[in-house]
Amino acid sequence: MPGTSASERPQVKRKLELDNAVAAELSGTQDEVLRTLEENLDCSIYLRGNVLTLEGDDDAVDAAAQVVREVSDLVARGHEIAPGTIQAIQGALQQHESPSRVLEDVVWRHRSTKVAPKTVNQKRYVDSIRRNTITFGVGPAGTGKTWLAVAMAAAALSRREVNRIILTRPAVEAGERLGFLPGDLMAKVDPYLRPLFDALHDMIDPERVSAHLERGVIEVAPLAFMRGRTLNDSFIILDEAQNTTPEQMKMFLTRLGFNSKMVVTGDVTQIDLPSDQRSGLISVAEVLDAVDGIQFIRFGGEDVVRHKLVQRIVAAYAEHQQRLAPELRPAAADRKRA
Repeated sequence: MPGTSASERPQVKRKLELDNAVAAELSGTQDEVLRTLEENLDCSIYLRGNVLTLEGDDDAVDAAAQVVREVSDLVARGHEIAPGTIQAIQGALQQHESPSRVLEDVVWRHRSTKVAPKTVNQKRYVDSIRRNTITFGVGPAGTGKTWLAVAMAAAALSRREVNRIILTRPAVEAGERLGFLPGDLMAKVDPYLRPLFDALHDMIDPERVSAHLERGVIEVAPLAFMRGRTLNDSFIILDEAQNTTPEQMKMFLTRLGFNSKMVVTGDVTQIDLPSDQRSGLISVAEVLDAVDGIQFIRFGGEDVVRHKLVQRIVAAYAEHQQRLAPELRPAAADRKRA
C-alpha cells in the first residue's frame, strides 16, 4: 500500500527446492555464500537440506527468487559460486542484464586462473576492447581495468591475433621520491612497471613471460620509450594514464599502427602530476569522445572487485571530496584551467 514502510508490509514465505549441487554451492564454507546472499537481498534466507526458504515482503522475495534461479543456472553450467558472484548477479539484474551473459564471458584461462567480467561495466569493457581499436577504461582502483586488459592481451597473443604485447605507463612517482635507483634500465624502471609484471605473471607462466621478454614478444617499458615508433600487429596497454600530460597522450595514441589495439586505463582521482599540470586522460575525453573506433568505459565504486573494504574506501573518499571541495574535483579543476 502507498506510504507503507517495509516493516509494515505483509510478510510472505516461499520455499524453493534446489538441486543438490546448487544447495552445496550456497552452503559453501561456513555458509559464506548464503550469508552474502542474505546481506544483498531484503529478506531472510534459510537453507535446510536442499530446500531454501525466503521470507520478506512480496517484492523482496520475488527479487531473491530471481537471483536464486540465476545462481541455479550458473551452477548447472559448471560455474563456481563465490560471495562476489552474488553481488555480480544482483548488479546485473538491477541493470536489466543477463547475469550469465556477464559472468560466463571467460576472456582467458590459465591453469587455475579463469578471468571473466564480474560486473556489467566490466562486460561492456571487454566487449569494447573486442569491437574497438582504442578503448579507455576510466575509474577507481580495484575495478579490474588493468587485469582485464592484460587478460585480453594474453588471449589475443595466444590466438595469434597480434604478434606482441606492449605494456607501458608513465614514470611518475606517486607522492614519494624514490631517489637514485641502482642497476640496469629494467631495475630502474621496475618500481613503476611492477603492477604490469604482476598482472602478466598471473596470466602466463613466469618462464614463458621471461622467454617472451627476451624475444621482444612482450615489451614492458616507460611511456617515454614509445616516442618515434609505429606499433604494428600489437596489443598495447597504457596504464596509469591519468599521469600523462596532454602531449604525452597524443604522442602515445599516434603510435598506433596497422592491426593493433590500444587500451588506456587510469583513475582521474589519483593524479600524481604537479598541481599546475593538466592530465592527458581528462583532456583526451574532451577531444576524442565522439570519434568512431574509440570508446570510453567509465567505472564506478560499484565495479570495485577487490576486498569489500576497498569499495567502501573508494566511496568514502568520493563522498568526502564532493562534500568538502567539489571545486577541486579533477574535471572541475581542469575546466577552470582550460
